[in-house]
Formats: sequence, C-alpha cells, structure tokens
Amino acid sequence: MTAANRIIRVIKGRQPKVVVIGGGTGLPVILKSLREQNADATAIVTVADDGGSSGVIRDYINVVPPGDIRNVLVALSDLPQLTLDIFQYRFKSHDAFFSGHAIGNLIIAALSEMESGIFDAVQRLSEMMEVDGHVYPAANVALSLNARFTDGTQLVGESEISAARKQIEHVWVTKTADDGEGQPTAMPEVIESIMAADVVVLGPGSLFTSILPNLMIENLGQAVTQTKAEVIYICNIMTQKGETERFTDADHVRILNEHLQQNFVDTVLVNTGRVPENYLDHQKYDEILWPVEHDFKGLRQLGCRVISDNFLELRNHGVFHNGQKVVQEIMNLAFQVNTAKRGE
Repeated sequence: MTAANRIIRVIKGRQPKVVVIGGGTGLPVILKSLREQNADATAIVTVADDGGSSGVIRDYINVVPPGDIRNVLVALSDLPQLTLDIFQYRFKSHDAFFSGHAIGNLIIAALSEMESGIFDAVQRLSEMMEVDGHVYPAANVALSLNARFTDGTQLVGESEISAARKQIEHVWVTKTADDGEGQPTAMPEVIESIMAADVVVLGPGSLFTSILPNLMIENLGQAVTQTKAEVIYICNIMTQKGETERFTDADHVRILNEHLQQNFVDTVLVNTGRVPENYLDHQKYDEILWPVEHDFKGLRQLGCRVISDNFLELRNHGVFHNGQKVVQEIMNLAFQVNTAKRGE
C-alpha cells in the first residue's frame, strides 16, 4: 500500500478542511492532487490580475479578472474532459475579435454581469461545472495591486510592477475607481472557510502578485493570522524577475510576516531537488531566474517548522512542484491538526 493510499484510508470520513490561497499556475496543481486525496478543498483566488485575456476583459467591462478562477474551476470540476477542454479553449490570433481570449473567461465575465458580482457568478458556475470543493474569489470586486519600491517610487498594476525590475518593499490592494471608495473586504464565506480550516496553504505562486494581494485584504489577512489552522507556505522553487530576485526561502517568509506584522507561518515546504543545468527554457519561462537558495537557520529563527524534500517535477523544459508529493505533506499535517482538534 502506497503512502498516498494510506492517507486516503485514514482521512476518509473526516475530510480535513484545506484552504489554499493564491493565484497563477501553481494553485490548480495543488488543488487537483487535493481532490484525489479526498480533501474538503477550498480555493481562495486572487482578483488583482491585470494581464493577458483577463486584463483585456477587465479593461473593457470592469469585471474581476477571470483567468485564475477559470483554471481553479477546471482543476476541481467533475465534468468530462472534452467539456473542460472547450471551457479552456483559447481563440487563435487570426480570430481578430476573440483573439487570445479563453471561452471560460468570457463565460465568467457574462455570469458576473448576470449575477451582479463575481462571487455569486463563481458559485453558480461551480454548480454548473460540478466542482468538488469550493472556489471563492478573494473579493467581490476587481482590485488594483499597488507597490512601493525600496527607492521610494510607487506603481499600480501587477504587470507594471513586475516589469519595473525594482526591489519591492511593500504591496497593498485598493478598489478600482468604478467600485467606489473604502477598503476592499472578503465575503463572509471566505472568512468562515479560513477560520474552520485544518490547514491554510499559501501558494505556490508569485509572492508579491499572487499570494500577498489576497492577504492584503484586511479581514482576510486577519483571519489567516487568527485561525487555529496550521498555516503552510509552499516556497517557490525558482526566483522570479521583478519580484524575488536573490531571495532565499527565509526572505519569502520574512516578507509575508512583515506585511501581516507578525510571525504567522507555521510550516514551510522547501524543495531540495536539483534543477539540472541548462534544463529551463528561459524564452518560454522568461520570468524565471534561478533556484531559490536555502536558509534553514533563518526559517527556524522565524519560528517555522521546515519540511524539505525533492518536490521537483521537470516537464516541457519547465520547473514545477510535484503536486502529489506536496499534497502528501499537506494531508499529513491536516491529519495531525484534525486529530489534535478531536482530542481537545
């Protein structure tokens, strides 16, 4: 019997509650493996993206950027693969009007107008797509990501911030002009899921543009620091241009703690697998630089438990997390928390 099968047998009937917070391509990888492990999975997805098809749609109709939400819905859906392939289909460049747009993005945008908001739209679409779990936008309105750099300058917009290639000091989120004034807030369901979780997982994803935009929503960040759940950070394997150049794994956690003004990360998952020299296609993955350096002493000084292993998956000349191995560790931690709660 494999380790993965042992986890399924032990956890079945209890369904540990796992909340994953982030955005980008790493989130669906973890969610797919959590679904295979019979977890009660909730994805809280960033709404501060301003690039690609998502950004174009947002510019035209002021809707929350749908791309990350689309990919998460697919990762948790029980629909046949052909239906999911249609939902994911992206029009080719010679289709002038629809060029570059994914069909799923257009559907999410339409439902957002029909339901008067992205949150209800995603809940309706989750039912239609037979989603196994929960998908929650981090906020019910589109947010703008703001950054202050160490040289004192500031920029607005995820793509602008990354392209600046400056050292980021602090990020925060604001509502767009069309959505009124006041601080953005997360919906009650988002907060309830975090407070009821066994584990809350941050990442994997871009530190400043996929993870922190969620935590900078005030009531969401407060929930992550106040929950009794184990807070797990999946450290990126590679550093990223314009975000984490020259960062160690301890630097990642330090930035998270500084933004929420306390040491709140309980466990860090760190990859120790070696990326072969000259394997990465830097033209295809042009935002990726080099492997994150390890600083285990620094992590321990920040109060973190460190779980290190070869979490590496190499494919298509890209570097990714092995979802199954990462989720095995998450499920082990979830079981420990679940057991401790029942023993209180």
